[in-house]
Amino acid sequence: MQGDRLVLDRLSLSIADGQHTAILGPNGSGKSTLVKVIARQLYPLAQRDGSGTVRIFGRDRWNVAELRSLLGIVSPAVQLDYTSDTPVEVFDAVVSGFFAARGVSFHHQVTDDMRSRAAEALSQAGAADLIGRDMASLSTGEARRVLIARALVHQPRALLLDEPCAGLDMASRRRFLESLRELARAGTTLLLVTHHVEEILPEIDHVVLLRNGQVFRQGSKADTLTDDALSDTFGMPVQATRHGDYYAAALD
Repeated sequence: MQGDRLVLDRLSLSIADGQHTAILGPNGSGKSTLVKVIARQLYPLAQRDGSGTVRIFGRDRWNVAELRSLLGIVSPAVQLDYTSDTPVEVFDAVVSGFFAARGVSFHHQVTDDMRSRAAEALSQAGAADLIGRDMASLSTGEARRVLIARALVHQPRALLLDEPCAGLDMASRRRFLESLRELARAGTTLLLVTHHVEEILPEIDHVVLLRNGQVFRQGSKADTLTDDALSDTFGMPVQATRHGDYYAAALD
């Protein structure tokens, strides 16, 4: 519930460790709320029948700082926090991931191991050349890669990507998606939240369709990215097509 509005309604969803998953749905379907529930920014109402329980990595009780060392989060909202107000240098932004802080302060004790892992994460995310620049000076795509690096410093078991391509042009989006493919192939579980079929990576083969706060359908791309399923999800006639390793969708 948010106020008196039911946002997620009897939602039941299970994602296996290592199962790259896309959560797809129109605006208002509950995607952003689901992200906040997974990230422990919101808590569902507990019911007498035991529903309302959220288990992440097999546990329903977490210290939030511990959880976020295992679950990296990348979103436009996180980026906004780093590109406004007080300037934050790129390397400091990544190192600050160890402290769940916005930047590095005098009371943070940064070790050589932290610096080494930050440099490795920046290289892994294709952002090592951005060291020395302020986050606010970066393009949207550049800043998004730095946030990927920040999420990777803990070597998380999974990355939660909430509309990660928002604000990217076509070329930047493709480059960013290719960097995510490399992470998926290297063993990082991806949970991609989007309303664009075109952003579902070839490595992702589990798709969850959300509609009106409920799981409308879930399964393989072949079973979910169909004309009928997408039309019912978005409430308008949709035609799905496949282009090489990617799918696309357009209003019919």
